[in-house]
Amino acid sequence: MPDLAATLKEEIRRLARKEIKAQTTTTKQTVSQYRREIAKLKRRLGDQERKLSFLETREQKRLAGPQGAEESATGVRFSARSVRAQRKRLRLSAEEYAKLIGVSAQTVYLWEHGKSRPRDAQLAALVKVRSLGRREARARLEAIGAAEPRKPLKRRKKTRRPRARKS
Repeated sequence: MPDLAATLKEEIRRLARKEIKAQTTTTKQTVSQYRREIAKLKRRLGDQERKLSFLETREQKRLAGPQGAEESATGVRFSARSVRAQRKRLRLSAEEYAKLIGVSAQTVYLWEHGKSRPRDAQLAALVKVRSLGRREARARLEAIGAAEPRKPLKRRKKTRRPRARKS
């Protein structure tokens, strides 16, 4: 008798394993298919991210200015007043205007006060900026990553000076 019980137990185990294998095989196949698809999507995402970062850096360099402004600026006049007027027309700070052209804010200050003159490449960049409107200038600054949200100007209260007393 003990032999019959062991045989029955062994047969039950065999049938249970067979049933479990039948149930889990399709699940395993589906899981492996999903893993392959996920790996493929990750590779595609990595490729797309690399392309995007390449295009972003290329566009930032293009919008920055001086690299594309290497043509000689012959016949172009420079005026310190015109630089300041241009900056005021676009409603930009000296720092923002400088980033738009590709120079430092100190350089813009020196140009505006007539203490220095731009080089040919910088002059060509100034000429390009002349044709921009406010919105386009802001858009380029945002693309460069230089624009900060504008804060409204605070009005100062007028303080009265004490009048001199007549004696």
